[in-house]
Amino acid sequence: MTQIALITGASRGLGFALAEALAPKYHIIAVGRTVGALEELDDRIKAKGGDATLAPMDICNRDAMAHLCRSIHDRWGVIALWAHTAIHTAALTPVPHLDQKGWEKSVATNVTAMGHMIPFVDPLLGDAGTALFFDDPKGGEQYYGYYGSTKAAQIALARSWQAENQKIGPKVHILQPNPMPTHSRARFYPGEDRSALPSTMDEAQRLLADLNL
Repeated sequence: MTQIALITGASRGLGFALAEALAPKYHIIAVGRTVGALEELDDRIKAKGGDATLAPMDICNRDAMAHLCRSIHDRWGVIALWAHTAIHTAALTPVPHLDQKGWEKSVATNVTAMGHMIPFVDPLLGDAGTALFFDDPKGGEQYYGYYGSTKAAQIALARSWQAENQKIGPKVHILQPNPMPTHSRARFYPGEDRSALPSTMDEAQRLLADLNL
């Protein structure tokens, strides 16, 4: 029986690469906001002999995520893996210049969504499943008020879940990828020479290999 992998943030960057790398060993449930990118991912997965379920939605939409997880339960019962890569990367700016729209979007995507996704996904993972989160420690660095603080809060919640599950399942891993030439990084470092950075696929394969996935 094919195992199920849920990838939130699958339409670009590391999430896209993880989804492609995990196929065809896993049936991929790909969650992202960009339909065209999800369709491109589906084409790549099919080219490898795998298959995917595309779920074009915003993780901030609690009702949509609840419906998705209920549908997963009704069809498959459990999932083997959840990799959460969805993130909002507002522009770098001094803290006094934070605007309400950017702050609310950062909190909603990077923090609040975790408060409904973990309760929804935990029963799907059961005792045998694995959850992956990806740290990028920028909290307290200058100009990272939006991203650094909300990403730190996201990882703090994941670490609490990890600590609670040390003797039971699911397993929770918090990984720290190497810098990659992603859209998010380009927002922070627009003039950077990206040629020396490992590709998202190379990094996805390295991380999965380290976990024997």
